[in-house]
This record gives sequence, structure tokens and C-alpha cells, in this order.
Amino acid sequence: MIENGLIKQILTQQEAQRVSAAIDVVDCSKYVVTPSLIDCHTHLLEFAPASIYGVTKETYGLGGQALLLQALSNGITALGEQICGFPTIDLTLSDIRKWSQSIPMDICFSLSSISIGFNNLLHFSASTRSQSISQERLMEEEILNYLVEHSEYPGENLFINATPANFTEDVVPNAGAVIYKQQELVHIANLFHQAGKKIGAHVGGETAIRMALDADFDVLHHAHGISDQLIEQARQQQVSIVATPIGGTHLVPNSPEEISCIAMKGINIAISTDAYLPIHPNADWIPNGNDGKLLGPESLLLAAHPAMKLLYEKGWDENAVLSLITRNAAQIMGRDGRYGQLSEGMEANFLVSPGLPGLEITNSNELLQVYYKGVKVMDRG
Repeated sequence: MIENGLIKQILTQQEAQRVSAAIDVVDCSKYVVTPSLIDCHTHLLEFAPASIYGVTKETYGLGGQALLLQALSNGITALGEQICGFPTIDLTLSDIRKWSQSIPMDICFSLSSISIGFNNLLHFSASTRSQSISQERLMEEEILNYLVEHSEYPGENLFINATPANFTEDVVPNAGAVIYKQQELVHIANLFHQAGKKIGAHVGGETAIRMALDADFDVLHHAHGISDQLIEQARQQQVSIVATPIGGTHLVPNSPEEISCIAMKGINIAISTDAYLPIHPNADWIPNGNDGKLLGPESLLLAAHPAMKLLYEKGWDENAVLSLITRNAAQIMGRDGRYGQLSEGMEANFLVSPGLPGLEITNSNELLQVYYKGVKVMDRG
């Protein structure tokens, strides 16, 4: 039973029959009803509109809204969005928030400083927007305090490694370079923690992952190349991991075997798209991986399926494997008290489909209906 956008009560069929005359009933008994999807690591509102649509500043908001609507149509009602500073067009955080307000979706923002691995490293920050800055300025208190103040969840607050972004290897020879010193990471993590906030990082490779863990970071995004020893350290420190099996760093992305190993260690792990992103050439668990196409949120089920299937084969039940793209992501975003599972008091964000998303359904076009706060917002029925 849904009231004011929340799940008021969960009834047995017999109980529901007694009250059905007094309420509107939607019969989904031929289908599967699950929590709607959460993609907790995306770049839809800052970088993607120019890459996908070639928009100008005058039409940038329309491009962002179109991408949000596409995500919604693919069953996603919550996003973790990274704001890093975009070199081409000067965008304010207010601009970006405004574009998203008309879309029935919860968007949680993480503000970052980013380093791009060109021959001459290029650095940007959400604080300085389209203005590139020196590597030394990444540690300026004004910039760091801006990230701390405006970040709503532990996303890619820092790029500990320089990113390849969406460039080919020859263009970004310094992708993977470690940008920060250990004492700098400790200082930045302390700033977030003193403000009562968690901190996350773009990180890959054993050296950088160990630096992040030793600096007491809370969430590792990507963590490509993580070793068994570092997985154990993450478990002991109760660190969460956002796996991106499509790509996202200079290293081979998270394989189904790696994701299942991390999950079975009891680490809170969510799968995300890092959209929009080309498939890494070595990610052979993703079908049609060599066409160079940029994949968006429509690929979440496709990306999650191999690991979800493997965990199911290892004995995990359907709800547990589904949590990799629902509840676990909500927990990382600090929204697990609001959505991510179907229980009383939670927001009525759910999907109606002919099978379990991610396990039995990999094509999001097969999702029949999307509900957000009890309102049907998409219908392919």
C-alpha cells in the first residue's frame, strides 16, 4: 500500500483482498516487482551532454535533461553524479542542479578535483569550474573546503590517479600517475571527516589503493587492480567499493570474478556504469565490447549481469544479488533510509518487469514500468 509516495504497508494477498474495495489496485501478479535501479557513479550532467549531443552552452541543459530522462526510462530513479569542472563550458553547480529539478529522480552530487593524464597533466576542480589549475592548487584550502561543503556523498572527491577520461592511450600517456602524496591524502580525508562527511576517490592500482586505505578513505571508486591483501584491508576498515566493470581507469576494469570475491568477503559493493564511457578493450565480459560506442545508464543491467549471475550460481539469493544495483548503491549514497529496497516507510520507487533485472533481464527495454515515489513515470506496458 502506497501513501504520499511511501510504502505505507505490505500486506498478504488475503489482507489486500479485504481492503481492495477502498483503494486503487494495480495488478502486477504476472510480473516481478523490484526496487528501481541506482547508478551511483555517473557523469551525465557535466561531461556527457557535449560528448553525446554536441550541445552548446545554450542547449547544454536540454542535453543533460535528455540524458536523465533516458536513465529514467532504463529503470534508474537515483544517480550519484560527479561534478569535476568542465574545461569547455563554464558551468555552475546551480546550473547543473536546475537542469535536474524537473526530472522525477533523486540525484546525489559529489564534487571533485580531477587530473587528466595528458602528456602535460591537466587539472580541474568543481570549485574553479572551466579554469584549469596547477597541481599545487589542488591542495588549496579554499578549493578543498568547497568540495567538502558541497559534496553530498563520497563519490570521486579526489582523482588519486590521473584519469584517461575517454581518450585513447596514446593521447593520455600519464593516465594512472599518482597525483597526491600520502600526507596530502590524510589531510584531505581529515577535512571531510571533521565536517561529518565521508570521502571517496577515483583510484586504481595497488600503490594508489593502499594510499587511499591508509589515509582512511571511505569509498573506493573503480579500485581496478585491487589485490587480495587490499581487499582484506578494505573489509577490516569497512570501506565500500563502487565497481565499474565497463572501464574508467588506466587498468583493466573489475571482472565478474573480482566483484564476486569482494562481495563474498562481506564488503559493501555496488556496480555502476561511470557513464558515458567506452568499453575497455579487455572487458570481454561485456558483449560487443570493441565497437567504441560510449555506453550510458542503459548499460547498467548489461554491466552488472555477469557478476550477479556468478554470485547467484555461488548460492546468493535473488535479493542479495539485486542489492548490487539497488540497496548497496543507496547505502554508499547515504540514501539507504529512503530507498533501495521495498519495505514499509521507504519511498515507493520500483520496477515492474517480466524477470529479475540484472539476473534474468539484461536489456532495459524489457522493463515494463518505472515508479518513482508511487507515481508511474515510465510505461512500456
